[in-house]
Amino acid sequence: MSQALRLYNTLTRSIEPFAPADAANVTFYTCGPTVYDDAHIGNFRSFLAADLLRRWIESPLCALTSPDGSLHTAARTIVHMMNITDVGHMTDDDTADGGGLDKMDAARQRIDAAKAAAQSPGKADPKKAGTAHALAEINPSDPRAIARFYEGRFLEDARALGLKVAIEAQSDATLMPRATDHITGMIALIAKLVELGKAYVRGEPGARAVYFDVQQFPDYGKLSGNTLDQLRGGAGGRVSQENQAQKNHPADFLLWKEDPSHLMKWPSPWGEGYPGWHIECSAMALDRLAVGGIAAALGGSRPAEIDLHSGGEDNIFPHHECEIAQTRGCTGGERFARHWFHPRFLLVEGEKMSKSKGNFFTARDLFAKGHTPAAVRLELIKTHYRANANFTEQGLKDSARQLERWRSLWDESHSAEKPGDDPAVFVDAFTSAMNDDLNIAGAVASLNELRSAFTSGERTPGTRLAEALEQIDSVLGVIALGRRDDVATSLGVYKDIEPDDEVESLLCARRDARASKDWAEADRIRDELAGRGLSIKDVAGGQVEVSRG
Repeated sequence: MSQALRLYNTLTRSIEPFAPADAANVTFYTCGPTVYDDAHIGNFRSFLAADLLRRWIESPLCALTSPDGSLHTAARTIVHMMNITDVGHMTDDDTADGGGLDKMDAARQRIDAAKAAAQSPGKADPKKAGTAHALAEINPSDPRAIARFYEGRFLEDARALGLKVAIEAQSDATLMPRATDHITGMIALIAKLVELGKAYVRGEPGARAVYFDVQQFPDYGKLSGNTLDQLRGGAGGRVSQENQAQKNHPADFLLWKEDPSHLMKWPSPWGEGYPGWHIECSAMALDRLAVGGIAAALGGSRPAEIDLHSGGEDNIFPHHECEIAQTRGCTGGERFARHWFHPRFLLVEGEKMSKSKGNFFTARDLFAKGHTPAAVRLELIKTHYRANANFTEQGLKDSARQLERWRSLWDESHSAEKPGDDPAVFVDAFTSAMNDDLNIAGAVASLNELRSAFTSGERTPGTRLAEALEQIDSVLGVIALGRRDDVATSLGVYKDIEPDDEVESLLCARRDARASKDWAEADRIRDELAGRGLSIKDVAGGQVEVSRG
């Protein structure tokens, strides 16, 4: 059994002990959403994997490795932050230069198109233009209004899914900072890089650009496995030849672009313009997580590294590679983050998610179809973070049924008045699985084995089981998530769902069919309810328990 958390580190390409600088106080930065549209379930898969890791690190079941190699099992604090990108993230973000449009400008164009389609419904479908729900609510000429609208929707979805950083940010806004609130810090970092000769300015006044010089950073490419020769050879694509011609190396990436005509712009030593995408995370992470903030980091007077940094695998290059280069270039440190955590992509029904294929889902799309946030969360975390997850409608229904089985045991144990049998062996199995690079399959299996033992009569549920389930669910975050009190009618007991007139009518028809011994009709009604995603069970008092799945 693993005694402490071991976790895959993208930087070293190995599973190794997660060893923060101070095991009692862990710092964690997660690359957050670009708020130009609703976040899709692929985004949330990455965010929830980071949330699962964060919950495990702060769990009393988890032990960490201290810098001296000893086990840390005492209480610990984790400061977890996630940025809100509302400027600088470009549509062609798979290149270091980040060409194309600022995504906030892309949102403006999409909303303009949706408004035009709504005014001429015979010419276009506003849903295909996007943001049909926002037509009456957003002024497309105001990028900050666009960002605040989608930021609000993201936070609603994130909190519904139990994302702890989003919940905590309600009382501490510094945990989810906006890029536009940190322009001063970005400019300070860029100025330091220019001063140190790690960055350079090119172009005439009115069209200047500041680039990071990758040849001044020997470790560039270490995270992603790229070499400068490889990057030089693949430097074409969507980055303009004009931009390439003025750079020292094709992989040099943008820190600041002077552009007085840009939708969002700020004054700087290099003219009025906007920051590159990559610089924002360095500025926000150092400001909140480094000892003494940006000033101390730039002055070299305090350690400037953080313990843990996460993002989707698409962030490895160029985004995180560039973050490392510019941050270490400023601070002179040997590391930016001690450990790098990158969940893999989400597939839908075995294919890449795509609006054109009709398999593109946002979290709120699923909520609107009647799926609970808890079931969606379980479906998105139940595949190991280093494997491509395959999201399916059937899988989501299976997760809902799994959840109901766990909740039944939860309810039974929490209503018990006696200690019952000791579930420690199952908790130990859960702990060992989570310490093994977040082996979520093993963790879920241990919970299912626990349930089987305590529902088969082999062991007696009680208050000790209730405490164990609370410890486990503080990590998984699904059993207690969004639960409502049961709602009883004369016919049904509705578990975590609202009564429905149509369902009530079907229950009434089923009751009458059973009374007249028309079993075929009663079974047909049960099947019709199942087709609506509802499961029924006859309970004491002649009522029917109605639940999801």
